[in-house]
Amino acid sequence: MTVRCTGALVTLAARQFDGLVGFYCNLLEQQPTVFMPNRYAEFELPGVKLGIFQPKERGRGGAEETGGAGEVIQSSKFKIQNSPRGMALCLEVEDLEAAIAHLTDLGYPPPGKILTASHGREIYAYDPEGNWLILHQEG
Repeated sequence: MTVRCTGALVTLAARQFDGLVGFYCNLLEQQPTVFMPNRYAEFELPGVKLGIFQPKERGRGGAEETGGAGEVIQSSKFKIQNSPRGMALCLEVEDLEAAIAHLTDLGYPPPGKILTASHGREIYAYDPEGNWLILHQEG
């Protein structure tokens, strides 16, 4: 049996759904193309869809609900550290300084400095839920 993928998207779990959706509305300067209050929002970006969902509370067994950054999440099979995140949302931008200024105006200034790599310049930041953002400019 094979997996026949018909599409893909990046999804972020949100403990504060309305706040995270509002953050991405402001950051991306667009409204979600799909919106179900307190459940799901989806943004169309070039080359990818970004989904934000409100996880259902888990009962007994399985994974426990996540807490604040740095908390260890327990499940029946594994332990993971909740921060830093293992995945990142990388946004290609035309003007890195303008993107940093916009993110800073939203109240989430990147904590570090711009890095220069062989593929361009980038800076790391975090959204309101602690998800890792990479703002990248080719160059």
